Amino acid sequence: MKDSRPSPSRLGGTIKRLPHELPFQLHVLSPGQIVVLAGAVAILVGTALLLLPWATMPSTQLTLIDAIFTATSAVCVTGLIVADTAEDFTLFGHVVVLILIQIGGLGYAILVTMLLLTIGRQIGLRDRMMMAEALSTLNLEGLVRHAKAIVIWTLTLELIGAVILSVRFVKDYPFGQALYHGIFQAISAFNNAGFSSFSTNLTAYQSDVTVNLVVVLLIIFGGLGFIVLIDVSQMLRRERYRLHTHSKLVLLVTGLLIVGGTTSIVLLEWGNPHTLGDLGWSDKVLVGAFHAISARTAGFNTLDLSHLTNASLYLLVILMFIGGSPGGTAGGIKTTTFGIIGIFVWSTLRHREDVECFWRRAPMVIVHRALSLAILSMVLLTFFTLILNMLESHHFLSMMFEVASALGTTGYSVGNGGVLSLSASFSTFGKLIIIFCMFIGRFGPLLVGLGSFRDRKARLYRFPESKISIC
Repeated sequence: MKDSRPSPSRLGGTIKRLPHELPFQLHVLSPGQIVVLAGAVAILVGTALLLLPWATMPSTQLTLIDAIFTATSAVCVTGLIVADTAEDFTLFGHVVVLILIQIGGLGYAILVTMLLLTIGRQIGLRDRMMMAEALSTLNLEGLVRHAKAIVIWTLTLELIGAVILSVRFVKDYPFGQALYHGIFQAISAFNNAGFSSFSTNLTAYQSDVTVNLVVVLLIIFGGLGFIVLIDVSQMLRRERYRLHTHSKLVLLVTGLLIVGGTTSIVLLEWGNPHTLGDLGWSDKVLVGAFHAISARTAGFNTLDLSHLTNASLYLLVILMFIGGSPGGTAGGIKTTTFGIIGIFVWSTLRHREDVECFWRRAPMVIVHRALSLAILSMVLLTFFTLILNMLESHHFLSMMFEVASALGTTGYSVGNGGVLSLSASFSTFGKLIIIFCMFIGRFGPLLVGLGSFRDRKARLYRFPESKISIC
């Protein structure tokens, strides 16, 4: 039976595009590619806004590369700076940076979803796939409800943190400035951005328990991931009786990294007169814990990192490499990836085929992705460190530290001798390398790299198995 519908030629005209259709073939892009493209657009818009004359102080000459660097660092919630956030930007510039941080922390997909819901549009399958890609989850069920919960969690925790910090800062600043500093630090901390409205970051509050505790809690909540926060809240409300395996693994690995990192930093820096040497034991633990937590993608510091020993710097590189947890505001290879690889190695040493944790078995495809992500990240860290060493005349470990900070979207740096990051002393090409590292670190090596090599057609055959000796 032939189709009786009239063809375009019979109608005597060309096919007209519907009003809601885009003038380019956006539908050929994968959800992951759309998220990456949106991030790039946010960076470009942020760059244009930061180049406006009223975004910087009259005495500041912000170059194009520095504007791109700052916008990328904000959208990718990194915190590396080549311009003094506190002194070089006006209030308008600070607002632009905060908006970019919020976009980068919440994620483009969440913000677009909220906008579509506000104007009454239905969320289609493609929108849900984009949200799942941005949230690092493959479950499309309840994504819109999940997105609403994320926005509520974000605004609530940022508000609580801003109020407490503002009350504390009132002791040192007029009310208006205290409120501004409180809001800035709260948003930056929860989004694990590392930007500060203070030129010396939080070094002036090294021993202040209130500031340290609030900032650390915001960092932890943002770094745990919204999946875990919602899971724990549902269990506390007795909507479920046990945590998901994902949440259990995140909490376990996070706890081990905090305890292990704190202990290691305190022991390595105990007698260093430039860092912890002159502090009491309680302050040593406080500072050690702060940096062990902040190093996993937050970027706040209460110490001059250039005075750390080489052993401590390398330890921070490891913590930055691991990063936070999926579905949150943190970067790195993620705690679950690190945990899965650790369990896989332990299972292999015990000659077990299954990767098991909390009486559950992890699918091998997850194990393969974890291994691929870790290996690819190590390759990128090594490659860009070598490139920088050929271009720039700085100490090897310092440049490795900078690259690890960019890839892990941490924002830690040994500095340029002043209040800026080491990147401020790099050439234009060196800054471009760090910019690319921040971008790929935020959106994920798997999303940007391996996603480009996905087979378009399913393979209906397998090659014969052959043994290969590896030891």
